[in-house]
Amino acid sequence: MSAPIRLALVGMGKIAHDQHVPAIAGNADIALAATVSRNGEGVARVPHFHELADLIASGIAIDAVALCTPPQVRRAIAAQAIAQGWHVFLEKPPGATLAEVAQLQAAATAAQVSLFASWHSRHAPGVEPARAFLADADIRKVTVTWREDIRVWHPGQAWILEAGGFGVFDPGINALSIVTRILPRPFFIADAELDFPANCDAPIAARIRFADDRGLSISADFDFRQEGPQSWDIAVDTDRGTLMLHDGGARLVLPDGTGPAQTDALHGEYAGLYARFVDIVRAGESDVDIAPLRHVADAFLRGRRIVVEPFVE
Repeated sequence: MSAPIRLALVGMGKIAHDQHVPAIAGNADIALAATVSRNGEGVARVPHFHELADLIASGIAIDAVALCTPPQVRRAIAAQAIAQGWHVFLEKPPGATLAEVAQLQAAATAAQVSLFASWHSRHAPGVEPARAFLADADIRKVTVTWREDIRVWHPGQAWILEAGGFGVFDPGINALSIVTRILPRPFFIADAELDFPANCDAPIAARIRFADDRGLSISADFDFRQEGPQSWDIAVDTDRGTLMLHDGGARLVLPDGTGPAQTDALHGEYAGLYARFVDIVRAGESDVDIAPLRHVADAFLRGRRIVVEPFVE
């Protein structure tokens, strides 16, 4: 496929309008051919549909879809798209469960279409330089602090604290996508505590301790109740000093105090995602790394549930 990929954007919420639409517009290899959403607004001069079935019935030529819906409903829509022979870009998290993602991967393979489980934080400008620095470092300790205000970043999005909505792991999985990328060895959960508001079915905070086979200590503090300054930081203590990733991976500070120049990270992340999607579609491949999602699932399996005060927006 050498012509631009004709893409339908499904789920026209804030992330679709703020990040996906500009990234698509900035990529000459992708053409926004349609939008689909039950509630969100479409894009000027682009055909808009209420359901994916309506788009299918329209006969508009589509090569791929990008799914920005809540994870609870994403599998069924992705399965519809794969059945049409369309390539599929999944916003993070790629599904509500590991089994869903495995089923989609098998379906995509059978249909010979590309499936992309996107992790936008891995495309933050500090991530690959951090990975390169840590490849041969003696890593002593990793500390993740990911604390943000749900009222600021997810206003009116009640689904995020419903069953399957991931709760604090919606942002926390971004941290896990970075840590699983920059550390040279796999790791596992040793213990976890998850704070569930009395009126919610997903956690609003979590404290997790990970380890690897060499005894490396990795701790993560996720909280959706942060007021004032927000924190998206990863500190890695090594034999050469402490490496710091700030602002969700946008800003890297090496032990000597240097680091690449800071950029407009989030918009750059989505440009990187769509460039990667084009590459795998052109190559006839898929890119489905479930490591961050597996750690979230393990936290629910291993974590102690603590009931805290009700959450009221």
